[in-house]
Amino acid sequence: MHLKKVSLLLLLAAISGFGQTKLSLRDAIDTGMANYGMVKAKGNYAKAAQETVKQARRDYLPNLNLSAQQDYGTVNGQNGPLYGFGGLGVASSGLPLPEQNWNAAFGALYLVNMNWDFFTFGRMKQRISIAKADAERQQLDFEQEQFQQKVRIAGAYLNLLASQRLERSQIKNLDRSQVVLDNATIRVKNGLLPGVDSTLASAEVSRAKISLNQIREQIKMQNNRLAELMGVDVANFIADTTLVARVPKAIFTGSNPSESVNNPVRRFYKSRIDYSNSQLGLYKREYYPTFSLFGVYQARASGFNSDYASDQNSFTQNYLDGIDPTRQNYLFGVGMTWNLTTIARSSKKVSAQKLISQGLEEEYKAIDIQLKAQEDAANARLDFAMQNYNEAPKQVSAAQQAYRQRTALYNNGLTNLVDVTQALYTLNRAETDRDVIYTNVWQALLMKAAATGDFNLFMNEF
Repeated sequence: MHLKKVSLLLLLAAISGFGQTKLSLRDAIDTGMANYGMVKAKGNYAKAAQETVKQARRDYLPNLNLSAQQDYGTVNGQNGPLYGFGGLGVASSGLPLPEQNWNAAFGALYLVNMNWDFFTFGRMKQRISIAKADAERQQLDFEQEQFQQKVRIAGAYLNLLASQRLERSQIKNLDRSQVVLDNATIRVKNGLLPGVDSTLASAEVSRAKISLNQIREQIKMQNNRLAELMGVDVANFIADTTLVARVPKAIFTGSNPSESVNNPVRRFYKSRIDYSNSQLGLYKREYYPTFSLFGVYQARASGFNSDYASDQNSFTQNYLDGIDPTRQNYLFGVGMTWNLTTIARSSKKVSAQKLISQGLEEEYKAIDIQLKAQEDAANARLDFAMQNYNEAPKQVSAAQQAYRQRTALYNNGLTNLVDVTQALYTLNRAETDRDVIYTNVWQALLMKAAATGDFNLFMNEF
C-alpha cells in the first residue's frame, strides 16, 4: 500500500511538472480512485455507517444514572398532591407546620437510577438490523461508485487515445496535402499545369489544417475531462496508443460472462430495497408495548433532626453534618408502557413504507432491464466492431494503393488534380475509420464489462 501511494505521488508530480505526461490506463484508474472526491466521500459515508451499527448495538445497554446534589434551604411543607412531571419523582420536604418559618440547613441527596427496556418485541434487534442494512447500502454505494468511476475513466482514456490516433492520421494527411501543393506549385511555375491546380491544392492544405485543429481541440477537451475524472490538475496526457494495435485476448479465449446479480449497480439498487424492508419491520413492531426493568438506590442527608416537627430549633447549619447521609432507600421492579395511540400512528408509517419499498422495487426492475439491454447492445457492438476491425486494413490498403496510383498519374500528366484530391480524401477517410474502429473494439469490451459488472474482463487485458 505504501508503494502504491508513492507511485501515485510520483505520477502527480510528473503531471504537474511537465507539459506532456505519458499515462497508462492503469495509472489513470489508480489515480482517479485515490483522488476523485465523490469516491472518497462515499468511502467516508460507508465507514460512518459501520460506526452507526456499533452505536445501535450499544443502544440496547441499560440506562445507568448517577446523581448527587447538596443544597441549602428551608423545609416548609404543605399537604397536597404532587406529580414529579418530567423528572425522577424524588422530592424532600418537612412536615406541614401551622405557620411559615425561615429555618434553613444543609441537605444532600445521592441517587443511582437504572432502567432497561429488556423486551420490546424485537424493536431493538430491528434497529440493529436497520443499521446493518444501511451500512450494507452505503458500502455497496461506495463500491458501485468505484466501479462506475473506473468505467468513466477508462472510457475517457479510450476517447483520448482515439483522438490522438486521429491526430496522427490528420498530420499525415496534412503532409500529403502539402506535398501535392508543392508539386503543383512547381509544375504551375514551369507552365506544365494550369494555375487553378495550385489553388485547388492550397485549398486542400487549408482543409487539412482545419481538420487537424478540430482534432486538437477535441484532444484538449478530452484531456481536461480525463484530468477531472482523475481528480488532478489539467495536464496534457499522452495515452498509450499501442493499446489499439491488438485485439483483446478475451475475444479469442471465449471469456463471455453473462449478466450477474453481482453487478455493483444492481446490488446497490437491491440494497435500497433491503433497507426499506428493514424500516418496515421496525414500524410494524411499534404496535407492541415495552417491558422495562428499573431500580433506584437513594441516600439522603439533612441538617434537620428527626424531632424537628415538635421542636423547630432542632436543626444544625453545620455543612458536614448536613451532607452526611443518614437514610437510605431502594426499590426495584418491572414495568410495562404501551401507548395505544401509537398503533394508529404507526399504521400509516407502515403503509407509507410499503409504498416506498414498492417504488424501490420498480427502480430495481428498471435498472435490471437497462443493464440487460446494455449487455445485449455491447455483444452486438463487439461483434460488429470485430467485423469492422478485419475490414479496416483492407480499406486502408486499397486507399493507399489508389492514392499512389493517382499521384503517379498526376505527376506524369495523365490525370488531373481533382482525381488526386479525391484519392487523398478517400485515404484520409480510410485512416480515420481505421483509428475509430480499432478503438471501438476496446470501447465495446468496456461496455460489456460495465453491463456485466465484471471490470476485470476489461482490466485483465493490461
